[in-house]
Amino acid sequence: MRVLVTGGAGFIGSNFVRYWEEEHPGDRVVVYDALTYAGTRSNLEGLDVGFVHGDVCDVELATSTLEREQIDTIVHFAAESHNSLAVLDPARFFRTNVLGTQAMLEAARRHGVSRFHHISTCEVYGDLDLETDERFDEQSPYRPRTPYNASKAGADHAVRAYAETFGLPVTITNCSNNYGPYQFPEKVIPLFATRALDDQALPLYESTQNRREWLHVRDHCRAIDAVLRHGRVGETYHVGSGVEASIEQIADLVLALLGKPATLKQIVPDRPGHDRRYLLDTTKIRTELGWRPLVDFDRGMADTVAWYAANRAWWEPLRGRAPVVETAWSK
Repeated sequence: MRVLVTGGAGFIGSNFVRYWEEEHPGDRVVVYDALTYAGTRSNLEGLDVGFVHGDVCDVELATSTLEREQIDTIVHFAAESHNSLAVLDPARFFRTNVLGTQAMLEAARRHGVSRFHHISTCEVYGDLDLETDERFDEQSPYRPRTPYNASKAGADHAVRAYAETFGLPVTITNCSNNYGPYQFPEKVIPLFATRALDDQALPLYESTQNRREWLHVRDHCRAIDAVLRHGRVGETYHVGSGVEASIEQIADLVLALLGKPATLKQIVPDRPGHDRRYLLDTTKIRTELGWRPLVDFDRGMADTVAWYAANRAWWEPLRGRAPVVETAWSK
C-alpha cells in the first residue's frame, strides 16, 4: 500500500503511523498535517515516513500530494477534536472537520484512490442515560449535541455522500475515547497525569459520574488495519472496548498510580453540552473481521501514566499551547 495519513502528527494519527511501520514495513506512508497546536513533528521522530505540511482544506495541495506520491489509500484522522475548544470557537471545527473532509474526499475522487477510510467518533450519536443498558450500533440515529459532535456528524455525511454520488470506495470507523502515549495534554487522562505529576489540582466537571468508554490507541490502530484489509467497502464499523469509567474513577486511578492524594481533585463547573455517557456495540467488527481489544484497561492505564511520567520532555513544552482553561465556564 501507499498510504496517506491526514493528521498523522497528532495523537491517534502518529500512533497509527508507528503501528503501520511496525506491522507493514514494506508500505509507503506519507503524513499530511497542518501542525496546529495539537500536532507536533516530534511525534514522528525516528519514523521513515514522508511528510507534507498541509491544510486538509487545501484541495489542490492534497490532490497534487496524492498524485506525486501515487497514494492508493487515505486514512483520514485530521480533525479538531477537543469538545471544550469547540464551545469557544465552533467555526474552526466546522471548517476543519466538515469542509476539510469534503476537500480530502474531492482530492481522493480526482486522483482515484482505492480506499478512503474516515475516522469518526461515538459522539455523533449524542449521549445515553447513565442508568440505561442501551448501546449505540451502526444503525443508531445521529443526534449530536455539541459543535464538535455536529462537525464530525457532518463529516460522516460527506463521506457517505461521496460514496453514493461518485462511487468513492469508503469505509468509516466510529471509535470510543482513546488513551495512550503521545496524547496532547489537554485531554482528560494526560491532563490528569501531567497535573498530578506536578502536584497541581485535577479539574473534574461537576457531573463527576458521567462515563466514557475507554479504548487503548493500539487496539484502535489494529481495528483500522482490519477494516482496511478485510472490511466491506461502504460499511461503518464501531470500535470500542466495552470498558466504562467515570471521570472521577479516572482521576482516582491516576492519583493511585502516581501515589498522589485525593485532595488534588477539584470540582469545576460543567462544560456546556457535557454529554453523560457513550457506549458502542462492537458486534459487527468482532463477528465480521474477528477484531477484539487486547489491551487490558488497568494495564493500559498503568503503562500510559508511566509513559507521561517518563516523558516530561515531550509534554511539558506543549502545555502552553493548550487554548482552553477547564476551570472556568460560562454559558
